[in-house]
Amino acid sequence: MLTLTFLVKTLIELYVMVLLIRIWMQWSRCDFYNPFAQFVVKITQPVIGPLRKIIPSLGPIDTSSLLVAFILTTLKYPLLLLIQAGALSLDPMYLLIGLLSLLKSSGIMVFWVIIARSLMSWISQGRSPMEYVLIQMTEPMMAPIRRILPAMGGIDFSAMIVILILYALNYLGMDLFPGLWYLL
Repeated sequence: MLTLTFLVKTLIELYVMVLLIRIWMQWSRCDFYNPFAQFVVKITQPVIGPLRKIIPSLGPIDTSSLLVAFILTTLKYPLLLLIQAGALSLDPMYLLIGLLSLLKSSGIMVFWVIIARSLMSWISQGRSPMEYVLIQMTEPMMAPIRRILPAMGGIDFSAMIVILILYALNYLGMDLFPGLWYLL
């Protein structure tokens, strides 16, 4: 049962991450002709395409992708409970768990995208199409910090400041929801 639990949890979390990347790419107006952006669109289009006809986007936010991500994070824990205990319970508390899980997944995704951008800046130095999308996605968060705290000695500390803010928000989540935050 642990293997099935791991597989179901991992698949749901990975698809939620891809949906969140799609939302983030649309919000930051990334180049959708980039190969990485095309991969994200192609892997999410079978689910999001029909929903976009029913649920329109609200400005730069892809509401259909956000709705699917919220539904997946809300259904994740009852589904895992069904796999582990063999019982299905529907509780309104799962809506809060789904929302918190979506927020935590967003923070984790931002963390890993910033780490990937930082690592790729050492390796490819701006020549990779993947790095171009990562720069487009992270620049709206890092540019305001860079205006306040300029590069010192050729080192850009804006990524480190954003990661410190993410850590502080994670600890805030641990303080506000002590037992629940660890389960997410």
